[in-house]
Amino acid sequence: MSVREEAIEEIRRAPDEAVEEALDFLRFLAARSRAERLGTAVASEPVLGRDWDTPEEDEAWKDL
Repeated sequence: MSVREEAIEEIRRAPDEAVEEALDFLRFLAARSRAERLGTAVASEPVLGRDWDTPEEDEAWKDL
């Protein structure tokens, strides 16, 4: 049985309060993951900008 299947079985047996808490935690993990990805993108923007914000790059992409 996979970890996902085991978790689903535990959820089926758990009381509603525990399921609500588990759902809240899963949502927290998803939000944290999105925030980390966004943080990485924002942090890399200045570095990428130095390479991409050049007249040569503008010329190369002007027809798109």
